[in-house]
Order: sequence, then structure tokens, then C-alpha cells
Amino acid sequence: MPKEFIVAIELGSSKMTGIAGQKNMDGSITVLAVVEEDSTSCINKGVIYNIEKTGQCLTNIVTRLKTILQQDITKVYVGVGGQSIRSVKNKITKILPDNTIVSDEMVNELADANRNMNYPDQEIVMSTPLEWKLDTQFQTDPVGVQCKQLEGNFLNFLWRKKFFNSINTCFDNAGIPIAELFLASQALAESTLTESEKRAGCMLVDLGADTTTVSVYYKNFLRHLAVIPLGSNNITRDIASLQMEEKTAEAMKLKYGSAYTDNKEIDNTLNYPIDEERQVESRKFIEIVEARIEEIIENAWFQVPGEYADKLLGGIILTGGGSNMKNIDVAFRNHTHVDKVRVASFVTYNVTSKDAKINSHDGTMNTILGLLAKGDMNCAGEELSKTLFVGNEAKPAATTADLHRTPRNPNEIKDGVVLTAAEKAKAEEEARRKKEEEEEKIRQAEEEERKRIAKEKKENSFFNKAFRKIKQFGKEMISEDE
Repeated sequence: MPKEFIVAIELGSSKMTGIAGQKNMDGSITVLAVVEEDSTSCINKGVIYNIEKTGQCLTNIVTRLKTILQQDITKVYVGVGGQSIRSVKNKITKILPDNTIVSDEMVNELADANRNMNYPDQEIVMSTPLEWKLDTQFQTDPVGVQCKQLEGNFLNFLWRKKFFNSINTCFDNAGIPIAELFLASQALAESTLTESEKRAGCMLVDLGADTTTVSVYYKNFLRHLAVIPLGSNNITRDIASLQMEEKTAEAMKLKYGSAYTDNKEIDNTLNYPIDEERQVESRKFIEIVEARIEEIIENAWFQVPGEYADKLLGGIILTGGGSNMKNIDVAFRNHTHVDKVRVASFVTYNVTSKDAKINSHDGTMNTILGLLAKGDMNCAGEELSKTLFVGNEAKPAATTADLHRTPRNPNEIKDGVVLTAAEKAKAEEEARRKKEEEEEKIRQAEEEERKRIAKEKKENSFFNKAFRKIKQFGKEMISEDE
């Protein structure tokens, strides 16, 4: 009997990762397979720039997973991120008649109005309500409360339209249906942050290869998201400026790199070997590394909105490959003056795996494990042995649109889920239909009002008044004759 499993794919700047696993009754996860493909030739700073090569990488990942699992894969979960993603706040207000009790329909109306906001060249990939303001009071659940004014405070996550479309195109071209698109940073937060950290207020910093993602949480809500185009590869390139290949620079960074070194501990007579013939002074090497680390930290800290800078009682949580650098927590503590800093080297739930990359607990697999944990649909198909000799006709490539023939209600979608292109098109069509209906109602009302005014003008005209008087005079004369 075919086994059930969930498949997730992370589109990273340095590598594309595919994972298959099972959720157990006790909340733990068993990883069945992990594969990676080099993505440096098709993804830059988390954004797809070569659709053909990305599609080939996706095909390779799914094919390799199928071979390991010996089962077909019918759909996958995908994490979206990248440099162009950012968050913006938006308020939608509705004035209500006196003594109005807020209903689900009113809440959904404001949510729809927010999602229909137009941002030039930007796409709302996800939107989440932060809180609701009813007159002067803030509520997390406004339904059933009486008020005169309902205000929705939303956090919209924007991405360039062409980048969002590129993801759907790549998966459709590869014939890989998307079960759901997740905001990768939110999946990461759910798998690495504790409830107390999100409630008290914290800053999650994902130190990636080409980008650094900053997420700010307060009172259990994601309040701000920003992606900085700086990562650990920038440190490698700075070291490579000492006239060496990047491969050598990366090796030196991993071996000698430290985010902070006390000046008293620097040995001015010590040199680090570049190759058999050349060396670099330890102080010079340390200064190069620390300068770039300081730039990354300062840019990350700058992203924290002023209203939350003094509310991070949960501290700063570091994760991603860059969090493995020696003394990275000390460097963040020194530059931000936030005492509470921890490195999240692994997810908060139990994971069983035979894969060395998973068991290394170095923060590099946290996002893909977070995506896997958010999946809840079986992605497994038939056993390969049963499909090898079934017919010779090629099956048409499956698409995400095929999978989501009945789009989900945006108001019922769980946190962190991004609407697919098919669902966005359906939502836009529905919004257009509602707008046309409203415009038609307004037109009809205006037409009725125009007729009413015209009728009143006609009745109050000089000739109509004179005619009515003559008619009344005639009636009176007839009555007298009788």
C-alpha cells in the first residue's frame, strides 16, 4: 500500500531544497528524503530570474525525490520570499448606523476592500489583520460588538508582480502543481520562535547566503517584514578581494571567521594561510569580516519600526546559515544593545531523520522544515512500479489551476498562505463582478433620482400649475351648474 507523505520545496539563492516527510501522531516529523540543487544560475537574492533553468531544477528535485521514495508526487508546498518582499500597513474604515452590531459580512467586506488595494507594479501576496478598532477600542475579534465606526488595521505583504508570476510559470512548465504557497519567513518563524517570544515581542533574523530577512513580532502578530540584499556571501566576496578565489575565501570564512573579536585577543604576529605561498594578517582578515557583519547588523536593526524597538522583550533570535559564525550573538548584542540574543540552530519540534544535513542542526534546514510542518495534504501518488508500464500515451502536464479548480475563500485561509495565481484571478474576477453590481445599483439609483427630479420640475412648472388651476376651475364651474 502506498505511503502518505508531504513534499515541500524551498527556492533559495544558493540552493533549491526539496524535502518529503510524514507527520506523526505525537507532533513530531519523520523526514523521508532531502535533495538539493544548485540554484545560483537561476535565482538571485531569492528571486527567479531564469525561468527555464529554474524549471529544470524543479524537475530534477521532484525526479530525485520520486526515485528515493519510489512513489509519484502529485503536488508540492512552496515557500516564497526574496528581496522584493516587504510589508506595508493599511487601514480600511467603515462608518456604521447607530447601534450597529458588527457581523462577519462587515469584517469580510473590509478585508476584501483591503485586498483590492492597488500598489503600482506590486502584488499583495498575503494580507493579515493586525487588529480591529471599534470606535475608540481595539479588539482582535470584532464580531458581535456594537459600534458606530469599524476600522481594520491590516499588514499587506507585497511582491513584484512579475516575480510572483514567474513562480507559477516555472511550476506549470515543469508540470508540478502547487498545493499551497507559503510565506517562507512566516513558516520559519512558526518553526523556530516560541509563543512567549512572539507574545512579548521579538526580532527574528534569518541570515541567508544573499539576503537577510527581518521579521518583527509583537503580541503574537507579525508586525513588520523586510528583506535586506546582504548575506553571508557578501562576507565571502570581501575576503576574496584579497586576491583569491571565492571557494578559498568561503573556506577561510568558515575556518577563521568571527563576528566579533576583542581587540586584546588579536595577535598581530599571526597570519592565516591563503595557499602554500601566500598569507594574510589575522588583524586584516578580522577587520574585513567584522566590517561586513557590522553593516548587515546595522541594516537589519534599522528595519525595526521605532514603535517596537523598545518592546522586544523576547529578544533577538538568529537563524540561517550565517548564524553559525562564531560570536554572531555577541556582535548583535554589541550593536543593538539588546541583551537577550539566542541562536535558533534547529526547529522547536522533534524531527527524526537519517540525513546528515537535517541532523547537523546548523540552522540551514529550519525554513524547509517549517514549510514541511505547515503542509497538511497528502502529496503522494501511485507507486512507481505500478506506473512504469501503464500505457504509452503521455499524460498532460498537471497545473496548479487544475488542483485549485474551486478556489479557497480568502477569508478562511490560514496564516502564512499565499493565494495561487488561479485563485488571485478568481478573486479579482469576483471583485470586478461586485464592483460592477455596485456601480449598476448606483446608476439605477441615480436614474430613479433623475426621473423623480424631472417629474417634480414638470409638476411645478408654470404651465402645469396653470393647467391644474384651469382644470380645478372647470370642476368648480360644473359643480355650481349642478
